[in-house]
Amino acid sequence: MTNTPSSETNSARFENTIAGLSLLGIGVYLLLHYALDVGHQVYSLSVNTALTSTDILLYQGHQVLSVELVQLPLLVVLALGGIPLVYQLCVKVIQGEFGADLLAGISIVTAVLLNEYLAGSLVVLMLSGGVALETYAVRKASSVLEALAKRMPSVAHRKSGDALMDITTEQVIIGDTLLILPHEICPVDGSVLEGSGTMDESYLTGEPYMMSKTTGSPVMSGAINGDTALTIRADKLSVDSRYAKIMEVMRSSEQYRPNIRRLGDQLGALYTPIAVLIAGIAWALSGEVVRFLAVLVVATPCPLLIGIPVTIISSISLAARRNIIIKNPAILETIGRCRTAIFDKTGTLTYGRPSLTAIILGAGQQEQEVLTLIASLERYSKHPLSSAILKSAEKSALSLLGVTNISELPGEGLKGDVKGKQVQITSRKQFIEQQPEAIAVLPPISGGLECVVLIDDVYAATLQFRDEVPSDSSSFIDHLQPKHSVDRVMLVSGDRESEVRYLAELVGIEHVYFSQSPEQKLALVRAETQAAKTLFLGDGINDAPSLTAATIGIAFGQNSDITGEAADAVIMDSSLLKVDELFHIGDRMRKIALQSAVGGMVLSVIGMVFAGLGYLTPVAGAVTQEVIDVFAVLNALRAAIPPKSLSDFSNKVIDKTTFRPNVVVS
Repeated sequence: MTNTPSSETNSARFENTIAGLSLLGIGVYLLLHYALDVGHQVYSLSVNTALTSTDILLYQGHQVLSVELVQLPLLVVLALGGIPLVYQLCVKVIQGEFGADLLAGISIVTAVLLNEYLAGSLVVLMLSGGVALETYAVRKASSVLEALAKRMPSVAHRKSGDALMDITTEQVIIGDTLLILPHEICPVDGSVLEGSGTMDESYLTGEPYMMSKTTGSPVMSGAINGDTALTIRADKLSVDSRYAKIMEVMRSSEQYRPNIRRLGDQLGALYTPIAVLIAGIAWALSGEVVRFLAVLVVATPCPLLIGIPVTIISSISLAARRNIIIKNPAILETIGRCRTAIFDKTGTLTYGRPSLTAIILGAGQQEQEVLTLIASLERYSKHPLSSAILKSAEKSALSLLGVTNISELPGEGLKGDVKGKQVQITSRKQFIEQQPEAIAVLPPISGGLECVVLIDDVYAATLQFRDEVPSDSSSFIDHLQPKHSVDRVMLVSGDRESEVRYLAELVGIEHVYFSQSPEQKLALVRAETQAAKTLFLGDGINDAPSLTAATIGIAFGQNSDITGEAADAVIMDSSLLKVDELFHIGDRMRKIALQSAVGGMVLSVIGMVFAGLGYLTPVAGAVTQEVIDVFAVLNALRAAIPPKSLSDFSNKVIDKTTFRPNVVVS
């Protein structure tokens, strides 16, 4: 189970406080001891102790604790900083966690027992400083549920006759008449009673387009209203609406976020017993316990505690310059070991906007003439498909014509007079209602969206649309297995079967799941994550639980603060090339971190040998360790320097996404 954001923030403050206290205490000690040469008075504390049972005296003694005034700052560091750190390490040991910092805890305790207070304080500084650096790398904890709650409207506009009253969403009851103003978020699931317009449901359902709404259309809580006001009837309570259900799934996924075992802990599990063994041998052969401490101080794993966090921070900085925001630094260590890649459809492998893919002409019609007429009319429409028509006309270099008598009424579609011809763009359903005898001229229903064009009330064409696919989607999928050892690629979407299968065939994905609710997505991702490390890529609010449940979650774009909070990394400009760069940044970070850590550990082992032979005192061992740290940190800083290339991904253009629309004459 993950820590809450508040507990992580408190932990960060605690580590920063101890690091600051250690610096201050050591600084005051050095000032008193070397600069001012004062404070050498010795204070003694005598304590008579006795331990008895009912019948027998078990122990009786006289304890004397002698402390120089100059050592008081160090004792403060050890008491206020060392004791809490050692306590935390003891808790980890009880829980079965034996990381690199265990050596530091043993060193602190040993230093206190041998009155080597400066050496102990230096270890406290190294330990707290390394943790503080790691915390700095993370900086911002996940607060997905807060973002979800913040986005959900707390007020609904209830209509009663001509009166309008604001109420809380909790006060909404089934059957209430509510008004949704332009660009507001729908408060509950319901049905449209009055008005027509569009709503953006893409982040809830995976449907890539603005969805048209008219009388009788269903609306979902969390959807963003378009430019016109809609009057709806509440069909569900706020707590039962779609958005609330997503929040429930999000709470569940937050509790079971995968725990990534860190590189430092893996190395520390090997390094710690080696260091303790060398220290024990030195003590046994020499008979001097101070050598045990000297070895442990040299062994304090600062290349792990500091070198790795510096490498991570440097890599995070490099990623940020590439428009990749790393929210969980642990993914840089793990992304190269993900064997299953799970993609959402809309906004990830597609742009989430319609593209005109086919113009099926009626008898006697010419493509350029039909496209010119409808594009001229669509200039004056806010319909979601108009931009796709205009883009297609622009690619064909068509000159648009003047339009008069424009109207766009519910049930009729878009109408206007273009170059002396009446042009109407409507739906298949509306066309059949107007001319039921003309149904035979229509092409068969296919996937995607479509509209029907009439010129002077005569069927002229059917326009078909699909979600636009970036040119690099197919080549990126092909690139994952040979270059990044991804064995299994899956497409999981809330969109319709026809759309999902069309995209899967286009980009080359075999494992396909369609019409998936957030609950179904979450269950699927959990099952896959149990089998292998998973990488999930998505951009919608309905993806947030899955982003959290996967080993690594990557969100695309800046459209949703909720997915950004749920994800481990955010690709700001929605480019698959950036995902490949993230793979390479992670691989490079791991290599440099291993160089710093393993190189530092080798130097530390050499130092341990010298300390075990008596050539290094505990304080000299601490200084030696600091020199080793400098080399480890300098090497770690290389991770921030951009290499010549951060990607080996070759973008091969998909012909199907850059073509002019197919033209079919019926």
